[in-house]
Amino acid sequence: MKQQPDDLKQIASFEESHEFNEFAQREQDLSSVPGFINPYFIPHDSALRDTSIFEGREVLNFGSYNYVAMSGDPEVNQAAIDAIDQYGTSASGSRLLAGEKTIHRELEQTIAQWKHTEDAIVLVSGHATNVSFVGNICGPKDLILYDLLSHNSIAEGIRLSRSDARPFGHNNIKGLESILKNNRHKYEKVLIVIEGVYSMDGDIAPVPEFVRLKKEYGCMLMVDEAHSAGVIGEHGGGVDDYFGLAPDDVDIKMGTLSKALGTCGGYLAGSAGLIHYLRYNLPGFVFSVGLSPPLAAASMKAVEILQREPERVQRLHQNIEFFSSEAKRLGFDMNRAKGTAILPIVTGRDDLTLELSMRMLGEGISVPPALYPAVLRNKGRLRFCVNSLHTEEEITMALETLKRLMDDLTDHDE
Repeated sequence: MKQQPDDLKQIASFEESHEFNEFAQREQDLSSVPGFINPYFIPHDSALRDTSIFEGREVLNFGSYNYVAMSGDPEVNQAAIDAIDQYGTSASGSRLLAGEKTIHRELEQTIAQWKHTEDAIVLVSGHATNVSFVGNICGPKDLILYDLLSHNSIAEGIRLSRSDARPFGHNNIKGLESILKNNRHKYEKVLIVIEGVYSMDGDIAPVPEFVRLKKEYGCMLMVDEAHSAGVIGEHGGGVDDYFGLAPDDVDIKMGTLSKALGTCGGYLAGSAGLIHYLRYNLPGFVFSVGLSPPLAAASMKAVEILQREPERVQRLHQNIEFFSSEAKRLGFDMNRAKGTAILPIVTGRDDLTLELSMRMLGEGISVPPALYPAVLRNKGRLRFCVNSLHTEEEITMALETLKRLMDDLTDHDE
């Protein structure tokens, strides 16, 4: 029988737990700010394009991942409608047993061609894709090495995994190589996990350096391309396109359907053998319903449009460059952001960041706050995301409004 400490408190409801009470205290601390309005779960009753509908009025929207305006696109919408007419709204079963649709394999073949791999597999959630893959691809004789700023989905997968795991400093090639020199010989498989674009800072990983290390030390390399596929590279092809990588330089290319492709779900693209294994052994795929058919059809149409209309990516890149130059002109701190659609403005204290977010919304500009623990303490930021539909006038208006509000609040504090 397990020995319990003498001061153990038996809890009969979750509301009595320390987790709940710590959360409640954090909420109370934030809500004590004068004029506080909760900036989370704000409903936008339209597609999130350059604008959205909030409380019945149109506002500028700089908070979405609809990077090349696929969500709300008439062709993408129609593809989803046609799939509903043919397949209904659900796969209605695990694809392994009853939920397989022709549209699923067509989408996977489309993604494999787009990402220059032999095959691909799609799942119902990007977060679940990382949790399930990272949590199950390695075992007790293996090692997972991951960037310190990795997304929660990667961290949760690592917690699930039975393998050893070690972080390395953000984009720290020398640190990673030191770990490999001292530890590679102790393990069967070593999986290196990085992201193409990091979602809080908007910086791009030096992927070729990671490719060099994985080849030199005989490892597998996984790149999470949630925010890089459809965004970086001349044609929006992601890290392959941006760095001119060979098709097999990255072993596992993970991505989401919910960002540049404008739907919902996740994918893994890689060798035919790996993907075939995953179809029969990946828990997040085998024991889950198949991707909703309208999402599959809409995603496939989005990839088609992305390849057919390179001007969407070109406009996105122009907007990224213009935003960056305007932010620099106005003296904003963008931390490490460079060359991606995630363009955070560092604002500092949590209370100041929250107030700025809500004041911006009051001015008709929606931009969400990013606070601790998502970022370091006193490194709160407004995380701007630009897309291909934003105009230079909209970008300038948003940044000049933020500058005016920050100056006003700073003067008031003094």
